[in-house]
Parts: sequence; structure tokens; C-alpha cells
Amino acid sequence: MELKIVEYPDKKLKEKSVEVKCFDALLHKLLDAMYPLMLETNGIGLAAIQVAHAKRVLILNIPNEDGEQSKENLIEMINPVLTKKEGDAVYQEGCLSVPGFYEDVNRFDTVCVNYQDRHGNTKILETDGLLSIAIQHEMDHLEGILFIDKLSYARRKKFEKEYKRMLKEKKENKNS
Repeated sequence: MELKIVEYPDKKLKEKSVEVKCFDALLHKLLDAMYPLMLETNGIGLAAIQVAHAKRVLILNIPNEDGEQSKENLIEMINPVLTKKEGDAVYQEGCLSVPGFYEDVNRFDTVCVNYQDRHGNTKILETDGLLSIAIQHEMDHLEGILFIDKLSYARRKKFEKEYKRMLKEKKENKNS
């Protein structure tokens, strides 16, 4: 399965993802294709909508202390639901769908999430720190929300200006 990251401002990123009801070979193929793409693009999380599949599917792989992302630490979440949200955290986030931009985003520090694995088994995970932030970021994608949507009006305007400048530079570099 050939996948490509969908980038802002593609309208596909605003689409709400649908619940997965069939835990079949097609789902497994999607999950298996998402993982290497996430690693190749230096991501720690990837939602299916980011590869043009509007399904409530996401993967996460938080690097260890050495910066390594081992397959044993891969978390695949199907149909995730937050059941507990506590505390406040501000974290500088980036996104594979909004390359080159990083902004501070307010999130919950601790979350508990119910989800299903690739076989449909129910799982519960309570976590904090970077994994908690990454879960919230990827779950926002499932609702059609990007991290830049959470910025204040002034910061969003600054982002839009920088984004237009970056596009102009890309176009000029292509033409030269």
C-alpha cells in the first residue's frame, strides 16, 4: 500500500474520521504501511486521515532516551476515546501535515484513553508527558482539527503569513 502525507491546506485534513467496524487484512495493511512512513518522515505519531484514509486510526511511537523508535514501543489505536483528562501542559508541537512549523499548544497533562488494537481487542492506557500530548494531537486529527487551529488569533495570523512566505520561496526556488 503506497501512502503519502496529506499536507495543509488540503481540505481532506478537515474531514472527520469514521469509526472502524471491520478489523480485517485491509486495516492491517493500512497500519503496516503507516509505520514506515511515520519513521521516514521523523514523526512520533500519525493519524490515518493524514494519509487520506478517514478512519479512526492512529499510531504512536515515542523515542526512547537515545532517540530510537523501536517497533516494540509502537502503539496502534483504533477508535480511541478519551475517558479522563487532567492537568495542564504546554508543549511545542509540530505536525507532519504542517511541515516546518512549531508552536506551543495547551493540552491536558494526563489522559486515559480507551481504544481497540488491530484485532478489535479493547485496551486502556493512562499516560502523561509526551505520549499524552501525542495522543491528543493525533486524536484531534480524527476530528479534523490541526494544531494550528488551537492557536490564538495573533499566532494564527503569524502562521498564515509565514506559511504564505514559505510557499512563495518554494515556488521561486522551483522556477530558478
